[in-house]
Amino acid sequence: MNKEQLITQMAADAKTTKVQARAALDSFIGCVKKAVKKGDRLGLVGFGSFFQSKRKARMGRNPQTGKDIKIAAKKVVRFKAGKEFSSFVNGGK
Repeated sequence: MNKEQLITQMAADAKTTKVQARAALDSFIGCVKKAVKKGDRLGLVGFGSFFQSKRKARMGRNPQTGKDIKIAAKKVVRFKAGKEFSSFVNGGK
């Protein structure tokens, strides 16, 4: 499912227009981005949590040349699925 399909489905489920569904989705995405960038954990009970994690610097290998390269440390975005979401995906209700 892509963003347009999601907006169409949200509009149908909420019995609203696609314009309103797009605005709601864009607002949600913006809120998640701002919270995670700030270092906050955004948790939706039953669904999951979005949060920032730090990845340490490490050594890697250039696959073309075979030479060792240093990969810099960086912040990454993580999502941890909630219990209800995980059980739903695994066959629950």
